[in-house]
Amino acid sequence: MLTVNAYAAPSSTEPLAKTTIERRDLGPHDVLIEVKYAGICHSDIHTVRGEWGPQRYPLVPGHEIAGVVAAVGDAVSRHAVGDRVGVGCMVNSCGHCANCAKGNEQHCLEGSVGTYGAVDRDGTITQGGYSTHVVVTEDFVLRIPDALELDVATPLLCAGITTYSPLSRWGAGPGKRVAVVGLGGLGHMAVKIAHAMGAEVTVLSQSLRKKDDGLRLGADHYYATADPETFTRLKGTFDVILNTVSAPIDLNAFLGLLAAEGAMVCVGAPAEALAINAFSLIGGSKTLAGSAIGGIRETQEMLDFCAEHGFGADIELIPAEKINEAYERVLASDVRYRFVIDAATF
Repeated sequence: MLTVNAYAAPSSTEPLAKTTIERRDLGPHDVLIEVKYAGICHSDIHTVRGEWGPQRYPLVPGHEIAGVVAAVGDAVSRHAVGDRVGVGCMVNSCGHCANCAKGNEQHCLEGSVGTYGAVDRDGTITQGGYSTHVVVTEDFVLRIPDALELDVATPLLCAGITTYSPLSRWGAGPGKRVAVVGLGGLGHMAVKIAHAMGAEVTVLSQSLRKKDDGLRLGADHYYATADPETFTRLKGTFDVILNTVSAPIDLNAFLGLLAAEGAMVCVGAPAEALAINAFSLIGGSKTLAGSAIGGIRETQEMLDFCAEHGFGADIELIPAEKINEAYERVLASDVRYRFVIDAATF
């Protein structure tokens, strides 16, 4: 067992604190990764604070991990010492069900294993990337292209694939009008990706405070949803609306912005239930959908796509001792647009 430095939540009500944890010995198909950077996702906050259900503490969060391979098991064939690699939101699955066979490990019928706070196949509880090292089976280790710096690539392992997957599935591209609700950690990646796919991109945000940023990131238009006129002006406009916010919104109002047979896809996950009027869907034969992360194959496709188009996330790099402050700033929407922790400070 390897003992490594980490930051963990002792309970749902206490701040994260420095600690040590043990990583398993390398199995034949395992990869030991020296973590260089770990991203802070809003879901980390929901999880460690027990807002998505009871957790096992102490809990080390972090499912946006970028680093370098430090050692490999005897049977590893996909990665070698020194490779630049990443780990996202899951670290295992059954590998043989219908969904895994299709490359949709995130929908494993036996349950995919989350990067932290989950029961792994060996019965241990997974601990995440707020640590100096992780051990992951090779099938769930991704290659980070040389064209991407590791720090800006880190948030792509969650925010990037969470937005790329639905935009790809619903055909964002030339001739398509895509609206992104919210310009935060997810939203800023959605704008970049939809723009790179060739879609006409509109940001729908509460105010115009981030308009200059939105246009810089690739948006063609930017509207404030606090202005009721926005919902009148844009009625029936969009082919795809990607809702990235983790707070309640008026779904019926936003569905009114879809063109006939358009789709609104939710990737933000508020703790509260959202109300929907069936006629908001029936009129215009509209679709309301949800989307999670993608599978390993699609996540690698996303990384290659971002490298090809020359962008990662917009980040603010912080030392580990500022994690708790960063959590509060995320909740206050005071980050542009993703916090990334320098793992050298763990």
